[in-house]
Amino acid sequence: MGGFKKFLIRGNLIELAVAFVVGAAFASLVKDFATAFIAPLIALFGGEPDYTRLAVTINGTKFPYGVFLTSAIAFLVTAVIVYFVVVLPTTKLIERMDRHKEVTERECPQCLSDIPVKARRCRYCTVEVVPATEAPAT
Repeated sequence: MGGFKKFLIRGNLIELAVAFVVGAAFASLVKDFATAFIAPLIALFGGEPDYTRLAVTINGTKFPYGVFLTSAIAFLVTAVIVYFVVVLPTTKLIERMDRHKEVTERECPQCLSDIPVKARRCRYCTVEVVPATEAPAT
């Protein structure tokens, strides 16, 4: 029972639970945004945004393809909103934050392993390298 208790209290499980709850709340927010703003815009240009009543009947069997069509449109709208509201700004923010990071490693010209910038010899293949702070001799 102690192992199960450790498993439940571990940090990454709690982080996952928090991410799930925040994700569910965000999904609800995006769905409501799409319903309140995007669906009326679609209705302005393309008529009714709810196609759930569309169906075709073949040999007495009803195929409600409108349900899928409505879900597909909702998915595409949600994906576009998430991309432009979350992914794109987050990517730009991470790029801006990483711009000021100091470079501490570089590739060894011989074995392509990562070595410290000021290294004079590769720790993996032991080839001599010119430290990045010095200009190479010609």
